[in-house]
Amino acid sequence: MNRIASAYLMLSAVSLSMWSASASAQIRIGVDIAVTGPAAAIGAPTKNAILLWPKEIAGQKVEYIILDDASDPTNAVRNARKLVSEEKVDLIVGPNTTPAALAMLDVAAAAETPMVALAASASIVEPQDAKRAWVFKLPQNDSHMATILTQHMADNGIKTVGFIGFADAYGDSWWREFSRLAELRKIKVVASERYNRNDTSVTGQILKIMSAQPDAVLIAGSATPAVLPQKTLVERGYKGRIYQTHGIATADFLKVGGKDVEGTFFPTGPAVVAKQLPASNPVRKTALEFTRRYEAAYGADTMTQFAADAWGAYMLIANAVPQALKSGQPGTKQFRAALRSALENTHDLTIPQGVVNMNAKDHVGLDQRSRVMGRIVNNKFTYAYGG
Repeated sequence: MNRIASAYLMLSAVSLSMWSASASAQIRIGVDIAVTGPAAAIGAPTKNAILLWPKEIAGQKVEYIILDDASDPTNAVRNARKLVSEEKVDLIVGPNTTPAALAMLDVAAAAETPMVALAASASIVEPQDAKRAWVFKLPQNDSHMATILTQHMADNGIKTVGFIGFADAYGDSWWREFSRLAELRKIKVVASERYNRNDTSVTGQILKIMSAQPDAVLIAGSATPAVLPQKTLVERGYKGRIYQTHGIATADFLKVGGKDVEGTFFPTGPAVVAKQLPASNPVRKTALEFTRRYEAAYGADTMTQFAADAWGAYMLIANAVPQALKSGQPGTKQFRAALRSALENTHDLTIPQGVVNMNAKDHVGLDQRSRVMGRIVNNKFTYAYGG
């Protein structure tokens, strides 16, 4: 064999080896969630759903690196930096609290790594700019939920309302959206109070709200910390209607709240009440399929808003990966950029919580099909209205 032929064969062997390594490259997905801390009731079902994610997408093996931020935005930023700089992930999923998600925006943008947040506030993806171009979001915007909630209030004769919400970005977002829509529906907000997620008493705030004698009270909190204001209202003898947000749909909320949260109305994603949705609901089939999968693993009546959001994140990623693989291989800048583009162009994808149609200006992509009103009856989340 002459030198030229030998060199050609060696070059071909090297090229084949490189192609094989590239073709079998593993997709690495980093996850940051609150498994401990005040938001643990959200993080636990989120993690449960993630543990059900398939280990292969579009013929590529997938590795999931799951980190706990302990419900602390500082930890979330530290985890995000670890995921992009040390773990070299292709995409980040999470976090599932708004303050942590906002804190992680800069890291995702600087690393040019797509991030699919599992927190609710629209401020995570709006207004779209160079930084938020890398960020997408699964939960419905607070504006979607506030729309159906205030409609329910108006339909049920609520004229005055008191508000108490978290003293953070979650509470801020709900106050902004709810107060605007309440005004449009001629519902007067007669009191507005705030509290911290780790507070042990809200008696002062509740007494101020009750002194205004509102027809209803909206508690803008999430997970088990949302129970405290409601328990205090009940203990103090409040007889009006109590509303919560979509952040409460966890088994722990029901367990901690007990009889004090009975009768509560709340907006929610359709997956939470999938079994009771009207047959005409466009996401019922997909929501039921995931509910059965989740409950087969974790038990009856364990479905939550947050588990469904996490499965929706997987469906988004699985839908985007085949397109991204046409432009680059996992582990490369080209793949991350193509993945971002594919996510942004998601069209008519039905997930357990709605139908997704994203574009360059909308990194959520959900419409009115993404929410219904629920009610707590016999210590269970039940379907009440809409959809």
